[in-house]
Amino acid sequence: MDIPYNFELAIFSFAIIFVLRWVWRILNYLWFKPKDLEKQLRQQGFKGNSYKFLYGDMKEMKKMGEEAMSKPINFSHDTIWPRVSPFIHKTITNYGKNCFVWFGPRPAVLITKPELIKEVLTKNYVFQKPPGNPLTKLAATGIADYEADKWATHRRLLNPAFHLDKLKHMLPAFKLAAIDVLSKWEKIISREGSEIDVWPYLQTLTSDAISRTAFGSSYKEGTKIFELQKEQVQLILEVSRTVYIPGWRFLPIKRNKRMKQIFNEVRALVLGIINKRMRMIEAGESHDDLLGILLASNLKDIQQHGNKKFGMSIDEVIEECKLFYFAGQETTSALLVWTMILLCQHPNWQDRAREEVLQVFGSNEVDYDKLNQLKVVTMILNEVLRLYPGGYLINRMVQTETKFGNLCLPAGVQLLLPTILLHHDTEIWGDDAMEFNPERFSDGISKATKGQLVFFPFSWGPRICIGQNFAMLEAKMAMAMILKHYAFELSSSYAHAPHPLLLQPQYGAPLILYKL
Repeated sequence: MDIPYNFELAIFSFAIIFVLRWVWRILNYLWFKPKDLEKQLRQQGFKGNSYKFLYGDMKEMKKMGEEAMSKPINFSHDTIWPRVSPFIHKTITNYGKNCFVWFGPRPAVLITKPELIKEVLTKNYVFQKPPGNPLTKLAATGIADYEADKWATHRRLLNPAFHLDKLKHMLPAFKLAAIDVLSKWEKIISREGSEIDVWPYLQTLTSDAISRTAFGSSYKEGTKIFELQKEQVQLILEVSRTVYIPGWRFLPIKRNKRMKQIFNEVRALVLGIINKRMRMIEAGESHDDLLGILLASNLKDIQQHGNKKFGMSIDEVIEECKLFYFAGQETTSALLVWTMILLCQHPNWQDRAREEVLQVFGSNEVDYDKLNQLKVVTMILNEVLRLYPGGYLINRMVQTETKFGNLCLPAGVQLLLPTILLHHDTEIWGDDAMEFNPERFSDGISKATKGQLVFFPFSWGPRICIGQNFAMLEAKMAMAMILKHYAFELSSSYAHAPHPLLLQPQYGAPLILYKL
């Protein structure tokens, strides 16, 4: 049967309209909308490079990042920011703090006023995290990635695991992890002193601690998970330096395939741990570690509502466990390594900290109450977090046209809250802002910051890191035990090179350790 001419014309017209609509949507996303956003930002006094089609500033960001990573820097804290985020540093230098950069077709404005940062971090339902590349979610999502009501549910279910009374019971696990590392050092360090790279040992220490406290297992059981997660993070760092193209993650290229393979392997390993624990719970066994508390909290929520739609799904529990592994290990090991490096540079503070540890503990056991008496050690840790904050740049997103302060930002604009910039600001901290001076925290954080939001190494507001107290307790325990048994100084082979990934030392941390 012949198809009427007008029907063929209608099909052809529909196809043309369909194609034109998609062409318009693509052009609008890649050109017209970015140019409109740029115009609105400039009208409000923001300065930055003109938008370049598709890539924005990404090509130059990648080039400058690779160049910065290619060599170490002088050991001074004012050189950290240009190394870990060279393009943003260059933009601030060229245009001032009231500036913007381009992540592909999306502009990101720098927010540096403490009162505006406080508003952004307080209104977590308004200012949410940018969607980003879906491939970056393969490392771990969990509470760090969720928004709105889902975030609130997970936070409520996780809170019991991080109550202070629970954390106190985790101190023996922290101690065992530290003892394992110290016993390894005992075997390889001579009385005259020996050079060792402490960085991998500190990673082992925090990995062991999170394995014991989260899952009741030793580091060896979690080794494979840590290795896979570490590789995944390196691949994600590569992805973050490229422009996000919708659908790109489905292409069977080598990196995409490896990232998905790692995701599946880690999921299987964590699921095995969870299933093993569920069988123990069904057999009547109880465990007071993070996983046990989380599963109990989740089960209680489901039973109270009488519906499995409440609580967390098994996949969500897996993601929270992966986040335990990643966040619980990486952040604390970075804090410990920079503490040791800075105490090498400032032996007077190393002596003061050791004197305090010996005075507080002597030959006694390390317990929670005594850890709280470590005022000098706490001052040192806060100063290290000020100079080397792992989360040195916080990202948020404007979902709809939003007014705050004297600004009116359109939907689609990203916000950059530069933690490290405020932590190093001489107008806030004084002329010695770039120097290691723990004395500034002698009367606590509130006095040091004059009540302003200018110190937030664990973020701030409702979404402040749930593991903050966990990390600080572990760091105090580890440093107390290290200081009690060893003195240390920088090796001549040390090269100062903070890495963009949580400011980890790119070339390790070779120190000379002496037995006490």
